[in-house]
Amino acid sequence: MIKFNCDLAEGSKYDERLMPLISYCNVACGGHFGNKQTVLEAVQLAIKNNVNIGAHPSYPDVENFGRKKMDMSLKDLRKSLKTQILLIKDTVERLGEKLHHIKPHGALYNELKYDKEKSLMMIDLVKEIDDKLVLFVPPKSVIEEEAKNKIKTLIEGFADRAYEEDLGLVSRGKTGAVLHDKNQILEKVKLMGLEDKIITLKGVILNQKIDTICIHSDTENSVEILEYLYNSLH
Repeated sequence: MIKFNCDLAEGSKYDERLMPLISYCNVACGGHFGNKQTVLEAVQLAIKNNVNIGAHPSYPDVENFGRKKMDMSLKDLRKSLKTQILLIKDTVERLGEKLHHIKPHGALYNELKYDKEKSLMMIDLVKEIDDKLVLFVPPKSVIEEEAKNKIKTLIEGFADRAYEEDLGLVSRGKTGAVLHDKNQILEKVKLMGLEDKIITLKGVILNQKIDTICIHSDTENSVEILEYLYNSLH
């Protein structure tokens, strides 16, 4: 069965409709969006729907929704990420559950595909907080390679984003970077989830195992897409 994940608690009106359709939720925890109340509401909703709960930390940049690289020291970035993750970890544990995973967000997530220094920092932080936590990583990434034999990872694919040939995400500023056609997305998801293949923006098909597939809650028709995928594949 294909295991979907979704970035939630980011101000979307549709979290209640998306949550029952996914296996993992990635909860914004104050970096690009959110506060104690939004985290609490998302965690309660996840528990109600028996969904694995993850932290979705980012650069501390609400203004740009965490989608721009910030000029800050590694020490300050680590401190911010730790604060964000502990906000949700403490909330989850207070409600009698365990935090399952961490998925970095936005610009930071994209950097971890290529940046060894930030990748090592992220891995070390996860181990410090709880070495049983799972880290979501991009395919063929520096962080995936560095995490081997250190922490558990799940390789993530994106249903609604286009890929370059190196399996990096196409920049959101480029035409075709974000997908909206549910039939096109279904075919892409079948390739990823059932055949271990990814099709790039240029139509090249590459072999790649994917453990979980993400739909962004802020994609315009995210509910329609995820309901279509869920009903087509179950």
